[in-house]
Amino acid sequence: MSTKKKSLSIWLILVSGMLTGMGNGSVFGATLMCLMGRGGFSNWGGFAWTAYDPSTFTGFIDQAMIVFGIAFCGILYVGLNRHYKLESGAA
Repeated sequence: MSTKKKSLSIWLILVSGMLTGMGNGSVFGATLMCLMGRGGFSNWGGFAWTAYDPSTFTGFIDQAMIVFGIAFCGILYVGLNRHYKLESGAA
């Protein structure tokens, strides 16, 4: 595989993995909001850096979205590597 193709697949992994993963993380956050409300979070945290503080409700959801995004990037990386090995072996 050429270097150009590898760099293009890295962008594919990063963009589509983060997009899909963070989308699923937001669904996870909406489900939490429906099930528990703000629960034990004393602050909803939607202003400036508190939006990323995991001790606030919004910060917890944002952190979950980032974790889901990174996890999906890992899943795509493994999947595309296995696909490449299957395709290069068949050729």
